[in-house]
Amino acid sequence: MDISFEYYKVFYYVAKYGNLTRAAAALGSNQPNVSRVMKLLEKQLNCRLFLREPRGVSLTEEGRKLYSHVEAACMHLLSAQEEIGRQDSGDTGAVEIGATESALHLYLLEKMHDFKIQKPGIRIKVHNHNTPEILKYLGSGRLDFAVITSPCNLPENARYEKLLSFREVLVGGRKYAHLGKKAVCLEELREYPWIGLGSGTATYEFYRDFFEEHGTELELDMEVATSDLLLPLIQNNLGIGFVPESLAPALLQEGRLVQIPLACELPDRSIQLVSEKGRAGSRAADSFYRYLKGR
Repeated sequence: MDISFEYYKVFYYVAKYGNLTRAAAALGSNQPNVSRVMKLLEKQLNCRLFLREPRGVSLTEEGRKLYSHVEAACMHLLSAQEEIGRQDSGDTGAVEIGATESALHLYLLEKMHDFKIQKPGIRIKVHNHNTPEILKYLGSGRLDFAVITSPCNLPENARYEKLLSFREVLVGGRKYAHLGKKAVCLEELREYPWIGLGSGTATYEFYRDFFEEHGTELELDMEVATSDLLLPLIQNNLGIGFVPESLAPALLQEGRLVQIPLACELPDRSIQLVSEKGRAGSRAADSFYRYLKGR
């Protein structure tokens, strides 16, 4: 089946905006022509892609399946087209990355700041999700690469390199100051409220396995979607939880947090740079990737 890329490009904008007129404006075309192209595409694919609604159009089930592939392809092609058209030095263009909250705060924010000073013409778009979601987006081709928190289950076709090792500590607010006097076992802490990242995140799975290895079970009283919510909740005496050691010193020194020593040792964690094997990225993406690796 030989279908023009222009048809898919028109489909991408119609699906993106959910409106023929807005899609036509983005394409520098007109509504009748966009409508004609969509009818031709539906005829060639032998299925209906859109449903008409009072304020635009919505995708059918077939349309959603097609868009999941066309979106990634168009984003890469349009980005490459823009990059080549503007300059061939590698100092312009766009890069799309996925990053966990911990990776952002512990490593990526500072690196992005320094990189942008060196290459201000390169635009960076950051998709902030948990590790499993980021790996899903990477596998679908929506991201150039990812910076994630490990340990986690990486796909076989992934290439990964460690950027940073870090440790986490168990902390509580002033209410839990009595727990900071001596090392305690995890089992002894079951009666206290726990705060942590929810199920489906790499961090939750890491601590679930850690608790099981030490003969107890992780039961969260309060689940949060992002790690930047942990410190405010713990600081306000809503429970105890694990946070990166490098983020806690100021609050510990001020007495707003108390470190709770454990009788068992927590294993190190790391920030990993992940990309797909055999997939070539844009020059902008390659430039940022090599910068993060220190090359």
